[in-house]
Amino acid sequence: MFFMFGIYPKEKDLDFRQTTVCPSCGSYGRYEAFMRYSNLSLFFIPVLKWNKQYFIRTSCCNSLYELNSELGRAIERGENVTINEGDLTPIYVNYHRESYCSTCGYRLESDFEYCPKCGRKL
Repeated sequence: MFFMFGIYPKEKDLDFRQTTVCPSCGSYGRYEAFMRYSNLSLFFIPVLKWNKQYFIRTSCCNSLYELNSELGRAIERGENVTINEGDLTPIYVNYHRESYCSTCGYRLESDFEYCPKCGRKL
């Protein structure tokens, strides 16, 4: 008898978007939820899911946060959930935020007071 099975990690978008001010970079963006889990398939048919973990990614700076399992399951079920900054555990926080001069479009460092290309006060 011949059995074909496999165990592999998988990622699923949870179709959750919440507009917010990013706790990492301070920009206006949104939280996007997704789930990672391990999957057992038999003859290419998913049979069992385990080790579910829920995450939030910010759309502005792509910072990554882990979400507690209770809120993650509620989002997965399609319930109306509001995520607060206290519900998130940082995994990867991107503090670097690029800015550009509104006059000439030159890329600026965060500590500039004047644009080095056109001289405009920032």
